[in-house]
Amino acid sequence: MRFSLRARVAVATALGATIVVLTVGVVASLIISRNNVNNLDERLTTASQVLIPSAASLELFLGQLGSSGAFAVTIRTGDTVIASTPTELPELSEGSETVNVDGNTFRVYTSYAVSATNIVISIGVPAIEAQQVTDDQQRWVIFGGLGAIAASTGLGWIFGGRAVKPLVTLTRQVSARPPQSPDTRTGVREADELAVAIADMLQRVNDAQDRTNEALGTARDFAAVSAHELRTPLTAMRTDIEVLRTLDLEPPQRFEILEDLQRTQGRVEATLSALERLASGELSSEKDRVDVDVVEICDVAAQDAMRQNPELAVRIDSEPSVVMTALPAGLRLALDNAIINAVRHGNATQVAIAISRGDGRVKITVDDDGTGIPEAERDSVFERFYRGASATKGGSGLGLALVEQQAELHGGSARFTDSPLGGARLVLDLEAAAPPVRV
Repeated sequence: MRFSLRARVAVATALGATIVVLTVGVVASLIISRNNVNNLDERLTTASQVLIPSAASLELFLGQLGSSGAFAVTIRTGDTVIASTPTELPELSEGSETVNVDGNTFRVYTSYAVSATNIVISIGVPAIEAQQVTDDQQRWVIFGGLGAIAASTGLGWIFGGRAVKPLVTLTRQVSARPPQSPDTRTGVREADELAVAIADMLQRVNDAQDRTNEALGTARDFAAVSAHELRTPLTAMRTDIEVLRTLDLEPPQRFEILEDLQRTQGRVEATLSALERLASGELSSEKDRVDVDVVEICDVAAQDAMRQNPELAVRIDSEPSVVMTALPAGLRLALDNAIINAVRHGNATQVAIAISRGDGRVKITVDDDGTGIPEAERDSVFERFYRGASATKGGSGLGLALVEQQAELHGGSARFTDSPLGGARLVLDLEAAAPPVRV
């Protein structure tokens, strides 16, 4: 069974009041009982002091005085009872004591008279009288305690409602569709802290939802464009296969169609490989970032490019070492695609890579002596599947998209300008420290 916080506050208040009342009630009952007995003993002591001087005269009419049973008096000399009320008290030592006489409980005070006759007088009253007073007083304590518990419960319910009101308001705000931003200034510290935490959580949820929607939109567009780009070469391959199956071709014609099939298959493979690299870049995380020497990565990329393209010359202009926090594979991927793009689509034979560092950023420029990129296309060439006017056939249209993606993942940007070598200059402006990873 679930209870509201207000009910829990009221129950907790009632429980606390019950514990306090029980403790106070028990202590008060003990004190009341002890006080009543002490008062009775004081009365008996006073009566004894009054009766002792006239003990001799009491012998004549003591039997008539105690006939009502309201009190009992017994006078002894040694072991001999010389006078007593109808209820005879037993022989007791000096002082106060509770005794049972013929089934009745008496509170008795015994005193010794200082005289030659050694008179001992015992005065007692029924203990039930003191007990009745004690019971009445204890009954009032119980009634008062129950009233205090009831009042505490009611006040707990009333004030508990006011105490939890900020939480109720906060619940309504969060339960609204769409959720409202909760008020963080209710005057209740715990409610304010909870409101701030919920506001932060809602903001994170909204941000995550926006990123998810953006990612879904991007994925849909990406999938649609990818399907469109792959449909053309696959259609061409199907046509070539149908020709090979249905026509009896001469060896030169058959060889030409097979060559076309091989080129188209290479284009599809290159496109799929580029798509895989784009997806890998999007899935990069903070743990993938390490301190790397940019000069070393550029040098390795340059050596590999010249080995694959013997007519190409690549030089590096930089200080001996430039260290930054980066994704090593991503940075190498960007450089490889930049050089390949210059050679494949710009017919470059010379490439110059310059690295510089300042103000917490690392700048990498890649110059070539190729045909360059028209100024009107310098932004469009970074779009996925876009092929410039001077692009050669067979490309996937994703190489420069990979370059821009890696630049953004490294907290920077990529852009084209004119190169002093006569071709295009690609500028990568990156953060030297690790930027926040995009989710």
